Amino acid sequence: MALDVPVGKIYGFLGPNGSGKTTAIRMLCGLLVPTEGTATVLGRRLPGEAEALRHHIGYMTQKFSLYQDLSVIQNLRFIGRIYTIAKPELEIRVDANCARYDLDPLRGQLAGTLSGGQRQRLALAAATLHRPELLLLDEPTSAVDPETRRDFWDSLYELAAEGTTILVSTHFMDEAERCHRLAILDGGRKVADGPPEQLMQDIGYLIIEVETDDPVACRAALAGAEGVFSAAQLGTKIRALVDPTVGRPEDLIVARLKSAGIDGRVQRVDPSLEDVFVAATQ
Repeated sequence: MALDVPVGKIYGFLGPNGSGKTTAIRMLCGLLVPTEGTATVLGRRLPGEAEALRHHIGYMTQKFSLYQDLSVIQNLRFIGRIYTIAKPELEIRVDANCARYDLDPLRGQLAGTLSGGQRQRLALAAATLHRPELLLLDEPTSAVDPETRRDFWDSLYELAAEGTTILVSTHFMDEAERCHRLAILDGGRKVADGPPEQLMQDIGYLIIEVETDDPVACRAALAGAEGVFSAAQLGTKIRALVDPTVGRPEDLIVARLKSAGIDGRVQRVDPSLEDVFVAATQ
C-alpha cells in the first residue's frame, strides 16, 4: 500500500471497521512489525529505525491511554519526561499546551474524572508536547459530540498551518471531507486515494436520487436491477449508483419503479463522499 503524505497537510484514512486503519497507523509508528514490506517515515525506514523515529512523531490512540489516576498536569509532565524535555523547557511547553487546549481550569483534576471532550484535549496536548513533525491520530473523535469534534478539527488545521503533518483515521464522512487528501481502505488495501473533491468527481458512477412515499419498496425494486450498482435509503430518499454506460439512467430508474407500481420523483444529483465510499468498498 503506497502512501505519499504531503508535509503540513491532513491526510485521512477512511474505511469500515476491520479495514486496516489502526494496523497501518501502528506500523507507521513502529509499534507493529509488518509481515512483509517496509515504510519510510520522515526519512527513516521502518521497522529498523523505529526508535530513532520516536522523538519525531506524536501518536494519539483511539482509546484514552493516559494515566487516569494522575492529574492533567502530572500526565503532561510525565509525558514530557518520557521525551526527555529539559525541566525549564518542559514547564514552558506544559503551560503553553494547557492554554492552547483549554486545560488551565483542569490542571489539578484527575484524568479519570474528565469528560470525553476534556480527555480528548488532554490527549492531543500530550501528543504534541514534544512538537512532533508528524502526528498520527487513530479515530480521535469517536467518543465526542459534534461541537467538540468541530473544535478538535480547528486545532488540527492550526497545527497543519504551523507545519505539522497529520495522518488521521476516521469513519465519519464529514471528517473525511475535512482532510486535504484521503485514502479509502478496504480489507487492508488502499482502494482510492486523492483529494475528497477529486474522488467525488472521479467516482465512475452516476448518482440518481429518488424521492418517494415508500422508500423501502423503492430500494427493494432497485436492488439488483441491471445497471444499478447500489441503492441506499437516506430518509425518504433513495440514492442509486448507476453504470454511466447506461443510456438515459433516469428513464431506467423510472421504468423500474413503474414496473413495481411505485411513484417517485427521479433526478440526477452530484456524488457525495459516502457515494465514493460505497463504490470503493462494495
